[in-house]
Amino acid sequence: MISSSGQWLEAAILGLVQGITEFLPVSSSAHLRIVGEFLPSGQDPGAAFTAITQIGTEAAVVLYFWNDIWRIAMAWLRSFTKAKRPEDAEDVRMGWLVILGTLPIAILGLLFKDAIETTLRNLYLTATMLIGFAIVLGLADKFGARKRPLTELTWKHGIIYGFAQAMALIPGVSRSGGTISAGLMMGYTREAAARYSFLLAIPAVLASGFYQLAQSWNEWGRIGPGPTALATAIAFIVGYAVIMVFLKIVSTRSYFPFVVYRIFAGGALLILLYTGVIPAQ
Repeated sequence: MISSSGQWLEAAILGLVQGITEFLPVSSSAHLRIVGEFLPSGQDPGAAFTAITQIGTEAAVVLYFWNDIWRIAMAWLRSFTKAKRPEDAEDVRMGWLVILGTLPIAILGLLFKDAIETTLRNLYLTATMLIGFAIVLGLADKFGARKRPLTELTWKHGIIYGFAQAMALIPGVSRSGGTISAGLMMGYTREAAARYSFLLAIPAVLASGFYQLAQSWNEWGRIGPGPTALATAIAFIVGYAVIMVFLKIVSTRSYFPFVVYRIFAGGALLILLYTGVIPAQ
């Protein structure tokens, strides 16, 4: 059993990892799963801990995009009243697109909840997804037209984005990596794909995080409420800084460094698994 001080240290490290990796197309859930194996406890922090700490990173998204979120939310709500305005049409449409794009991950998350918390956390699968979706991201970035702005987002594309996000239920895929790859393949610019990826994640991630928080309230896992709160706070601070840097990078640079990193990380993980350094499940 890890000591109380050790649990706080582990939580701080995991919160830092969550904050750094959540918005990069490298899979934060995969990194938390892998890093957990190398901490003193040598255990998977679990799907519940991962979902709760994501509240911190999504709070960073809400803060960063607050003006956009407020404008879209108010326009969407006004559309149900006599106060609706013609100039709100684009924001109302975006509100509906975010709701539509959230449905796949919400439905599939509930249907496959048990598998998500157990079977799908197998590290062989994680390694495969890291490498496989690195190739997908690389091809999408190289051959995508990268011409469409976010204002050209269609209902069909909104659904495709939603299913791409749902793939992130498997550690190693990456929520941002999946949605950004889908956006690039549909011809959207890097910045538009990344921006919509962030907005689309807000309702799904916050709902999942608060659901897991409610489920864990009376029976916490190996990481208690205090350390989990610390990890969430660190994820918020670090995540906010990462958003600012990432959006600046993708407006001018390719995703090639992330492709290389994912392949290297997946390959290294496979070696560690084959040599028995860490267990798969």
